[in-house]
Amino acid sequence: MDTEIVLKIDGKEIPMNEFVSKILCGMIIGSVETLRGVGNEWKTINISIKR
Repeated sequence: MDTEIVLKIDGKEIPMNEFVSKILCGMIIGSVETLRGVGNEWKTINISIKR
């Protein structure tokens, strides 16, 4: 599956190499798809973390 991930911290886009992109995508997709009510037909996943 072709996926695209963008990491922004305080509005600044952080570049990632292919290895890091694949790891982050795998962790996020794997976690989200196991949630009840979420299948594998999703189009976009948005996550926002604030502190």
